Amino acid sequence: MYKLYCRAYQKAFKTAGYVLQWRKPELLEGENSLERLPEFIKQKSIERLLIVTDKGISSLGLMDSLKEGLRTEGMDYVVYDRTVPNPTIGNVEEALELYKVHNCQGIIAFGGGSPMDCAKGVAARIARPEKSIPEMRGTLKVRREIPPLFAVPTTAGTGSEATVAAVITNSETHEKYAVSDTVLIPHGAVLDPLLTVNLPKHITSTTGMDALTHAVEAYIGRSNTPETKECSREAVKLIFSNLYEAYTNGGNMEARRNMQKASYLAGRAFTRAYVGNVHAIAHTVGGFYSVPHGLANAVILPYVLDYYGAAVYQPLAELSVLAGTADPSYTEEGKAKKFISAIRQLNEDMDIPGKISGIKENDIPVMVKRALDEANPLYPVPVIFSEKDMYTLFETIMEKEAAGEPAYR
Repeated sequence: MYKLYCRAYQKAFKTAGYVLQWRKPELLEGENSLERLPEFIKQKSIERLLIVTDKGISSLGLMDSLKEGLRTEGMDYVVYDRTVPNPTIGNVEEALELYKVHNCQGIIAFGGGSPMDCAKGVAARIARPEKSIPEMRGTLKVRREIPPLFAVPTTAGTGSEATVAAVITNSETHEKYAVSDTVLIPHGAVLDPLLTVNLPKHITSTTGMDALTHAVEAYIGRSNTPETKECSREAVKLIFSNLYEAYTNGGNMEARRNMQKASYLAGRAFTRAYVGNVHAIAHTVGGFYSVPHGLANAVILPYVLDYYGAAVYQPLAELSVLAGTADPSYTEEGKAKKFISAIRQLNEDMDIPGKISGIKENDIPVMVKRALDEANPLYPVPVIFSEKDMYTLFETIMEKEAAGEPAYR
């Protein structure tokens, strides 16, 4: 009976999706496209901006040309750079205060997924000042237009420049959850591959696997449209053709450019077609142990795909041929299993561990409940997991280590 309820809920949301307004950000693409952003914003009659970023970005000087351009165009700005990995409600509230004190009119999110999530949280609070972040948890709780929001991704993975979601952590309860609304899709985005050239190898690998998880979970789910399917297919092809090259040869501009495009396309796909149980587990592990989101997805993805079994053979077989991981003559099951094996091999080639260490047995019951609460009834997953299924998967992905060891490697 519960599964029937979940499927009915998902069908209702899929139907509603056809009447919602799915904004597509205006894109500035290519090398040095960041230099065009100040003039682009100036055309929107904006004079004062909040830039949301983190300490790492600030220290690298990646924003120097942007700040100079804003000054040249006569625009004032204030920088919030205290965003942490897995941004917190506290981050959102601090950045919001800066926005209000400086009478800002728009927001630039500059960095990886964390600054973008924080910036979207600020935008949601501006649109709904009477609501707290926890009160906007879930789907379509904002429903008012946000101030102009411009996304500048410095990684190729989250796809946040194209998505409806802001994932925020409650540092008191260790819950990590999404505020999702179509109004949170940025108005503009910059895909400048030069911003990703100097990424550490482990960031290139894990954010790239994050994008792959988005594309795969969107494709195997039950809320696809012809457009989301095409976005997922193209993203998977680009990732398998370019991620390892970007990882081993960071200066390859074509690989960097293709990975940015893949991330954007995967973001477009999952923001309409949703993610699934991989993300539900990854968000929970991230909330408890601060495991970076891309790393968690990379580790968890093949285990969940294996667990789905025959329910995902057909879509994974299609992706396997597209990605070049299986011969078209293989059986459907054979193609699907080759695809899962290729994901594991890609992880191994990029030194991504096969398990997540540091998970505590006594935390699992709470994590199981939170993962199920996130996934059901919203995510249109191929298989609706029970409590027993979730327990099995948490036990499978965990690597037991001595007390005091880190939660990830």
